[in-house]
Amino acid sequence: MPTFRELDRAVTLADQLAEGGGPVILVNILTVDAADADQLVAAWSVDAAVMKGQKGFISTQLYRGIAGSGTFMNHAVWESAELYRSARLDTNARERAKGLYPESLVASPHLFRPMAVSGVCVG
Repeated sequence: MPTFRELDRAVTLADQLAEGGGPVILVNILTVDAADADQLVAAWSVDAAVMKGQKGFISTQLYRGIAGSGTFMNHAVWESAELYRSARLDTNARERAKGLYPESLVASPHLFRPMAVSGVCVG
């Protein structure tokens, strides 16, 4: 069973899922033993294909740390925290990914929203 670790000790993913509002960015830091990298990618592919069919899904991209790193980052865009929460709670989606992820997986999902920084970026 993969381990889940909060990215922010003060604000849990459960806290974030309870918040309303517009689009959210899911960033999930995934760490596995380097030997389990192929299994992680295969499991993520199945999971991502299921999520793509969920209401509110916009896009996703998987990144891998360089130089043989066992650290990955999933970046997914959802229409809202509510729709992401509904997708996470979908029993069919959870069943399809069950048992696919490597035991060494530590996942740290967290939701973000773009912010404006004057002179640098827009929100």
